[in-house]
Amino acid sequence: MTIEKRTAARRRVLKRGTLAFHSGGSVDCTVRNISSNGARIEIANPIGVPQSFTLVIAVDQFMRRCHVGLEQRHADGVAFD
Repeated sequence: MTIEKRTAARRRVLKRGTLAFHSGGSVDCTVRNISSNGARIEIANPIGVPQSFTLVIAVDQFMRRCHVGLEQRHADGVAFD
C-alpha cells in the first residue's frame, strides 16, 4: 500500500516541455503530470541535468523555477520553488 504524501493533487497531462538551465543551455522533456507544487517529467538522457532549472511549457505560456525532488531512471519528480 502506497501512502500519498503530496499536498496538491496532480493532473495527468502529456505535454512537451523544456528544461532551461540557469547557466545556459536546455533539454527537451515530456511533462506527464502537474500540480501547483510540482510535476513529473521524462527526459531522454538525464546525464548532466542540474538539480535546479526552469521548466517551460511553451503551449501554456508556463514557466516555473524548480528543483529535482524524486529521481528515477529517465523520469523525475520536480518541486516548484
